Amino acid sequence: MNRFQRSEVRGQRSEVGCRAALRPPPCSHWPARWLVLVLPGLVLSGCAGYKLGPTNGLAARDKSVQVNPFSNQTMEPRLGDAVTEQLRKALQRDGTYQVATRNDGDIVVSGVITAYQRQEMSFVPSDILTVRDYRVSLVARVTARERTSGKLILDQPVSGYTLVRAGADLTSAERQALPLLAADLAKNVTARLADGSW
Repeated sequence: MNRFQRSEVRGQRSEVGCRAALRPPPCSHWPARWLVLVLPGLVLSGCAGYKLGPTNGLAARDKSVQVNPFSNQTMEPRLGDAVTEQLRKALQRDGTYQVATRNDGDIVVSGVITAYQRQEMSFVPSDILTVRDYRVSLVARVTARERTSGKLILDQPVSGYTLVRAGADLTSAERQALPLLAADLAKNVTARLADGSW
């Protein structure tokens, strides 16, 4: 084989190599096809356990709830009214039960506020004796009874908390945080009622 023939053979090899490099592999589309077929199945199976409406087996607004005013056994004023108001709002927002306004609810909810506590959470960096943030918590003993049978549905302590930034006037800061504190407690009570974990 002479020199000219060798370069010709090399040229043919390089052309074949280039064509092979430019040609897609025979199974290049199978991952995309597989993904198109499997992805919707995965997405739909992820929603298989999701259920619209109440999680306790009742139809939405099938039963009504009457919220009696909460009594306050702490030294902090206005807690009972704030918790009662926020609980009514939370039950309306949740939609599992209809809120009865004329003392004719299927379930009667009442409660006693038993504890109001303030705990230091963080301190001013330059002065470790001065509190910057407090965690204010509230505990209420909540009872729920069926009106017709008198059966006790819920009877347990429920708590809620919020954070308060201590400024020049801690009393007014706590007063401003009272709706948030009552709303957190009401959210926890509503979750217990709506989930039916009694």
